Amino acid sequence: MNNVAIDWWSTFLGDKEAEAAYEAIKDCKISQGVITEKLEHRIAESVGAQYCVVVPSGSMGLLLSMIAIGISPGDEVIVPAVSWSTTYFPLQQYGLKLKFVDIDLETLNYDLSMLKSAITSKTKMIMVVNLLGNPNDFDVINSFIKDKDIFILEDNCESMGAEYRGRQTGTFGIISTFSTFFSHHMATMEGGFVTTDDEELYHVLLSLRAHGWTRNLPQKNHVSNKSNNWFEESFRFVLPGYNIRPVEMSGAIGIEQLKKLPKFLRERRKNAKLFVELFRDHPDFIIQKDIDNSSWFGFSLIIRPSSKLKRQTVITKLQKNQIECRPIVTGNFTRNHVMKYFDYKIHKELTNAEYLHENGFFVGNSHDSIEEEIRFLAKCI
Repeated sequence: MNNVAIDWWSTFLGDKEAEAAYEAIKDCKISQGVITEKLEHRIAESVGAQYCVVVPSGSMGLLLSMIAIGISPGDEVIVPAVSWSTTYFPLQQYGLKLKFVDIDLETLNYDLSMLKSAITSKTKMIMVVNLLGNPNDFDVINSFIKDKDIFILEDNCESMGAEYRGRQTGTFGIISTFSTFFSHHMATMEGGFVTTDDEELYHVLLSLRAHGWTRNLPQKNHVSNKSNNWFEESFRFVLPGYNIRPVEMSGAIGIEQLKKLPKFLRERRKNAKLFVELFRDHPDFIIQKDIDNSSWFGFSLIIRPSSKLKRQTVITKLQKNQIECRPIVTGNFTRNHVMKYFDYKIHKELTNAEYLHENGFFVGNSHDSIEEEIRFLAKCI
């Protein structure tokens, strides 16, 4: 929302980040190194995970994660019908078969009854997306896969800092991915990271991220018998890896941003409290139901079936009042032309995803107080 100007430089990025980035460049600390490693340790501690691997984007983290866990092309993966494109593209690019499952109109996460019925003996993985800051009901989801050889990969790119039963999201999957794109909860401009509690997966991720070589692995690791000869280990390749190392400048910015994250989250939740007060039980709109402790990426509104409002009328009015809005992520992703490149199936019907696609939109949240903007939004619609 932008009817009142927001000073992004002072409330989001600032002099500390600029100074840190400059120092990294001045000291010729360019590609992944000690600054990135420092950020990784601090993120792991902050999130509550054993290990963290910083990457250039959340989608690259997802691609690395799939390769690290050993899922094979052709394997069936369950995905929600509503999410951002980078939830799906790495899966398609790796040759997986996607099964799209409907969402719940209130939480915007999985329709749990549909998810349960979608799980079969062919299911290898469930992609659990915490949408727009809202955690999933992991107790219920874990009950579905109890005693089954199915693992969770958690897409937490929109939900940094969200909590479920006192535990941060991004710690429920065997591997979890995050994004630090500039519009997210904390920013390294472009960027992201992966968390896991599995030491072997951590070592595989370290090697895959940097050419598949051994150079960045600890002396004792699960990937190779690493010698003490630095010369031999400089260019020794053990996995078919990638070059998706982050730059130290982003790491330096991330260290400063992580210090601000608790304040950012407080302000987002404070803004959300007002939004919920103004729109709870609204006769025309369904708003997102917080499962536990959302980090409120943004504020979704879905026109109720009983309402006479038309979405285009609402969008036009918002635009006239200089209030920015967007579709709720991608809407029903299967409506996109890009699906012709996918190996996929749709589980039963995507009734709620379809309704959201035609009747939903969302407006942004902020790291700063936007009380005036939220009240203006309520007045407009």
